[in-house]
Amino acid sequence: MSTSGLPLPPTAASPAPLPTHVAVVDDEPDITLLLAGYLTTHGFRVTQLHSGAALMSLMADDPPQLVLLDLGLPGEDGFAIARQLRQYWKCGLVIVTGRGDSVDKVVGLEIGADDYITKPFDLRELAARVKAVLRRLTPDPTAAALPPSAVASVVAAPQDVGDPREQLLFEGWSVDVAARRLSDPDGAEVPLTTGEFDLLHAFLLHPGRVLSRDFLLEHTRGRESSPFDRTIDVQVGRLRRKLGADSGEGLWIKSVRGAGYLFVPRVTAKRSSD
Repeated sequence: MSTSGLPLPPTAASPAPLPTHVAVVDDEPDITLLLAGYLTTHGFRVTQLHSGAALMSLMADDPPQLVLLDLGLPGEDGFAIARQLRQYWKCGLVIVTGRGDSVDKVVGLEIGADDYITKPFDLRELAARVKAVLRRLTPDPTAAALPPSAVASVVAAPQDVGDPREQLLFEGWSVDVAARRLSDPDGAEVPLTTGEFDLLHAFLLHPGRVLSRDFLLEHTRGRESSPFDRTIDVQVGRLRRKLGADSGEGLWIKSVRGAGYLFVPRVTAKRSSD
């Protein structure tokens, strides 16, 4: 009752949160049906798909917060589909495939998959991994998808880069943050993959500090490492070579046993217009 003796108006109940949308992409209907049924019992809204084209259509119309993607879709390159997801959309990506080769796993993780699960799998473990990936994603479901016109923000570096005209300089090399471009001391561009650039940018933001593999993986891939995850080691090796490991320059990235990696050179910043 209010102090005036009149009853208080009823308080509107908060709307129930929408269930998390998960897309299951596999050419075998039995598998999509199995996963859909199990994940639905865990409170997810599940869409079953059987081709990359169907997935792209869904991403445009009703984008999920997470995609379970089989690499072995007939007549389609599963890795290419994964790259397209990573290029245009900010959603969770878990590869679920019968391809258990370690090379495939490394490639999948380097493309940007948040996890890699091989068939046959335990449904409870798969659900636990899906939930773990979702916990690391933004809680805002409207942030799950971005239109192609916003690709630049999808592939933005994992930390605030400040002024978009900023350049980071070290030992005669320069990194144009906005253009995501690395140039050697002669001014020639050195091509980097998305993962390599994100890794270099993480080092440039923390020069002279030992960065753990977990830290680097979290800041370049948005996920935690597993005890046998060597994604960062592979990326560091490639980045060293592009920085000139044969001449010794690539060893600017020092390995610190049991701790991680250290970027040795002094880094300075300036505006691109300076």
